[in-house]
Amino acid sequence: MDDLSDADGLGLAALVRAREVSPGELLEAAVRRLESVNLRLNAVVTPLVDEARAAVAAGLPDGPFTGVPFLVKELVAAVRGTASSAASRLYANAIAPHDSELVARYRRSGLVILGKTNSPEFGISPTTESRLYGVTRNPWRLDLAPGGSSGGSAAAVAAGIVPVAHATDGGGSIRIPASACGLFGLKPTRGRITAGPDIGEGLSGFAVQHVISRSVRDSAALLDTTAGPMTGDPYAPQPPERPWLEDLARPPSQLRIGFARSAPTGVPVHPDCVAAVEAAAALCAGLGHAVEEASPVYDAVALERGFVAVFSAHTMANIGRATGGALPDAALVEPLTYALAERGRALSAAAFIATLHGLQRESRRIAAFWEHYDLWLTPTLALPPLPIGHFEIESSHVERWIARLGAFTPFTYPFNVSGQPAASVPLHWNSEGLPIGCQFVARSGDEATLFRLAAQLEAARPWRHRVPPVTAAR
Repeated sequence: MDDLSDADGLGLAALVRAREVSPGELLEAAVRRLESVNLRLNAVVTPLVDEARAAVAAGLPDGPFTGVPFLVKELVAAVRGTASSAASRLYANAIAPHDSELVARYRRSGLVILGKTNSPEFGISPTTESRLYGVTRNPWRLDLAPGGSSGGSAAAVAAGIVPVAHATDGGGSIRIPASACGLFGLKPTRGRITAGPDIGEGLSGFAVQHVISRSVRDSAALLDTTAGPMTGDPYAPQPPERPWLEDLARPPSQLRIGFARSAPTGVPVHPDCVAAVEAAAALCAGLGHAVEEASPVYDAVALERGFVAVFSAHTMANIGRATGGALPDAALVEPLTYALAERGRALSAAAFIATLHGLQRESRRIAAFWEHYDLWLTPTLALPPLPIGHFEIESSHVERWIARLGAFTPFTYPFNVSGQPAASVPLHWNSEGLPIGCQFVARSGDEATLFRLAAQLEAARPWRHRVPPVTAAR
């Protein structure tokens, strides 16, 4: 059973359907893998082993992922009867009274929820170091961060605990850890997956949910299973023409791909990341696509400032649910959270609305690029995986944190603002053996093109054989 640690979710589900393994056997193998690596990684912070065993014993729904062990991030998604802390001491005692609709859809697909994964407080940081749950480490090198904010999920998948795990993305939080951990991570189009019943839209529409996975097909199949609005959702994109999993069997026709070596804001891009995107561009050209250097034209500095302002306002709103709108006792939140909340509280309602309007104008300028191109190719990140502690700051140094954030993630957050789908694809490893992801961005609603190209790239340059040093398989 432990030899199955490198299988993807659909592969495990196929074995269950063929009665070659039972859901109980898959679960116990996943428990052994969890126990073998989690003390070193701290990826899973709330094990739900007894609850998972009870779910298997009660009988699982017949779905595309029946019997497959799964993890849910400790942020946004509610799992009935478990902690709903957002990795913050402010909500350390909060217990979810019900499943969120997304978690209910995961259960109906046959997934078995084995635990919850670490996140930075309120998902703020592009690393995964919360004072409530501690530091999550990268299985490729333990002194490095796995990215964030879905670093716990990414570390767990990379280490082979589960083949796929829930993740959220408000500024790159699926794509950042996918890049840092050598995995596939797709951020869907805005509104593709409901945030209900407790939320209409997350982070003024910037935040979405999906998964981080080893294989492209798991991501496609889970989007098929979970996409679609709840009654009362504020908006939803056009449904796909056909199931995304079916699309994987349709190789893309020649695509027009623009690629970038430099960041829109002008921050330096590490040579390893430039090499990754150049190699990806050459690979795409070799597969018959029309590739040239080109980038969207927009006010990248204004977009960054606006993004930080909206993020700060929502940080204050997250705190305000517990405090009635007041700033909290500083001992109950982390210094960065407190500093951002102060900025958010100082932002007037009129300034907040004006900021959103400015971001919408820049989004239209960004989207104009896709009138001429099918995809934009960039490095996912401007730097390779970073050391643990790189984003640790005192509250008085919040501008330093913002600068470090901008130096690391200039390619990810613009598409939370524009709402377009984007995916990090693990196509490159540097001379130190560390993964460097490449980001592909499509026009709004066009996950199908991303999936088709990603499947073509996965076949041309497979990555599943690449195993980090800290893994259950070892």
